[in-house]
Amino acid sequence: MPELSTAPKLSALYLKAVATGPTRRGDGLPDTEYLRRDIEIDRDQLAEYNRACGFGLRDELPITYPHVLSFPLSVRLMTDPGFPFPLVGLVHVANTIRQERPLLVTDVLTQRVRVADLRPHPKGRQFDVVTETSAGGEVVWREVSTYLRRGSAPEQAERDEAQPRDAAGAPARQPGEATPEHDEARQPGEATPERGEASGQPAAASELGTTGEPTATWRVPGDTGRRYAAVSGDRNPIHLHPLTAKAFGFPRAIAHGMWSKARCLAAFAERLPDAYSVDVEFRKPLLLPSTVDFTMSRQDTGWNFALHARSGKPHLLGEVR
Repeated sequence: MPELSTAPKLSALYLKAVATGPTRRGDGLPDTEYLRRDIEIDRDQLAEYNRACGFGLRDELPITYPHVLSFPLSVRLMTDPGFPFPLVGLVHVANTIRQERPLLVTDVLTQRVRVADLRPHPKGRQFDVVTETSAGGEVVWREVSTYLRRGSAPEQAERDEAQPRDAAGAPARQPGEATPEHDEARQPGEATPERGEASGQPAAASELGTTGEPTATWRVPGDTGRRYAAVSGDRNPIHLHPLTAKAFGFPRAIAHGMWSKARCLAAFAERLPDAYSVDVEFRKPLLLPSTVDFTMSRQDTGWNFALHARSGKPHLLGEVR
């Protein structure tokens, strides 16, 4: 198990991702696991993170903050030679975090990161980045981030080759199959509702739903992506500027999915217990700037919450349990 004494430099990893992306091919995930010990909390960075995401200043870490600490390890894994997909173009479709107790700014942490469970997805293939965070020798925080690599999975490609074609060479539609104008249109980078059961994760957040009037309406400024990038290190160009986002098929820059999750959880303020899990599904990209509606509703097992565009389409659906 490779052990790193410091966080990898994300700027160098992004350059590597751009340089090696076109050459990446493969049908399996590497079994590498990265380990980093003796992680101390930078209080200034934490304060900036809290301000960017709407959390109050406390001695407890927001449940989403360890994701920022482990993100360089995740990128290191996804830019290693054995990783089969280009980093640029991966779509973050879902995220699950469970904490056994709150982590404190005084805790010294150990993190382990690996990739697992490559499986089919209706729009390609998906896999998980699995992170464990320990304090005092005990695992107290676990995360599963699910990413989609668009394109046909190998078995789907074989089925496509065997499928009858029409006179134009396109796959022939079967009787009763929907025509294109009836297919649900999706924005670039938007995830589908389905999630594979092989990950062992809870039911998809899209099955939860929320009802009633919005709890709050938020204006999300155009610099949200740059502010979150500054505190998280995630400087994917789709988040930073309209011009760089357009190069990847988006009309404007889009907010980070993990910023959206953090912003929603910040709205719960003091309502959340010490131990809980929170699952989200990222559905529709949140273009910047935007006005969005936040909704939360109490359930028997916890809370459902959602972030919707003013059109009513969901950006994010989630559950606290």
